Amino acid sequence: MDVQRSDSSVMVSANGRLTEDAGSALQQALAEVTAGARDLMIDLHGVVSMDADGLLHLLDLHRRAECLGLRVLAVGWQSQPQQLMATVAGIRGPGSAIGERYAVASFRRLLQERAQRARDIVDFGPERVGHF
Repeated sequence: MDVQRSDSSVMVSANGRLTEDAGSALQQALAEVTAGARDLMIDLHGVVSMDADGLLHLLDLHRRAECLGLRVLAVGWQSQPQQLMATVAGIRGPGSAIGERYAVASFRRLLQERAQRARDIVDFGPERVGHF
């Protein structure tokens, strides 16, 4: 993670794989946001892959930043992370503008619920997790 500041804006650049291990780095990046910051841009150009845990960490970062009063914008969605979000959301077919849908709060809530359910199935097995 790389954090850059400019006036009232902060940009967090992520690189590589966004997985379970990314949580602490994302939280540390948010901890570096100083008073007076109004905008947080999450640059995902360098993220080549993401799993459900990485998506949950990203959604948590977004939620926490909004709770601090920051406007959040995620940019640079690559193919695999967009496909993961589409799969989690149950959206089929190419060209579904998943990166743009991320900006909508209700879409992020849908992703949060479904990614958490997918993680619970892995952790506890499908027989112990309720159905939709």
